[in-house]
Amino acid sequence: MTDASEMASAEDETISPEEREIVVITGMSGAGRSEAMHTFEDLGYFCIDNIPPALISQLVALAALPGSRVRHVAVVCDVRGGSFFSELSAALSALAESGHPYRLLFLTADDRTLVQRFKETRRRHPLADNRSLGEGIRAERTLLEPFEHVADLIVDSSHLRPQELRALIRQRFLSGAESDSLTVTVSSFGFKYGIPIDADIVIDVRFLPNPFYMPKLREKTGLDKPVRAFVLGKVETEEFLRRWFDLLDALLPSYSAEGKSQLHIALGCTGGMHRSVVLAEQTAEHLRRHGDVVNVSHRDIAKDQGRS
Repeated sequence: MTDASEMASAEDETISPEEREIVVITGMSGAGRSEAMHTFEDLGYFCIDNIPPALISQLVALAALPGSRVRHVAVVCDVRGGSFFSELSAALSALAESGHPYRLLFLTADDRTLVQRFKETRRRHPLADNRSLGEGIRAERTLLEPFEHVADLIVDSSHLRPQELRALIRQRFLSGAESDSLTVTVSSFGFKYGIPIDADIVIDVRFLPNPFYMPKLREKTGLDKPVRAFVLGKVETEEFLRRWFDLLDALLPSYSAEGKSQLHIALGCTGGMHRSVVLAEQTAEHLRRHGDVVNVSHRDIAKDQGRS
């Protein structure tokens, strides 16, 4: 049973319509709608692809329920919806009338580019069932023309690479500080238990002196000061960290420039209990000093404790 204090707390947490951001994505098939949707997903938006326009208001209403923490919503509406697509104009008007501000993102490209993309992917154009590809593209352009005229942002992807399209969307839909942010996960692991399958960068630190062979350190972990002092006190570690940090400083801006929003760096030693833990913590500390958003995890830190 919910008491009054819990209800008040839920109400306090409710986001006002002005605070909630709604992005409606439409445009030409083959112009990058899927790439745009993936970008919004990476930015933390609640996303639905190919939604019937009449359901947009219901989706926004669900997001606006007391206690909801859904702040960003992105939906794609396009001609794949068939006869439902004709309801988009009315759906947008309903949003405005109900006090829910939105932004309309329109993606387009020239006919030559669209034809080339469909031929490369061998996908069927949604309006080319009983007509040629070129005729389907022209028919779609006619249907979408009213929305292009009222769009808040029009992006012509004819000469954009996918990473350039992602970067443009990030730039226009996030503030400057957020648009350049890269969330980094730094983890330690033991090679004896396998390499993390989702790691983007894997570093093997088994070449460093191993605290496991020091009886006083064997049962401790890389989070303990004696182990930390042992690992960081080695000349080999100092040289490794210097070169490793230089490499990170060169790599991370390039990952951000390519539109990557998440990066997993995994450092491994034999058991994932000593060296990799120390160096994962050092790596995270270095990245935080440079303003990156960093999460740290130690997958195998407790698996070898108590073993001889």
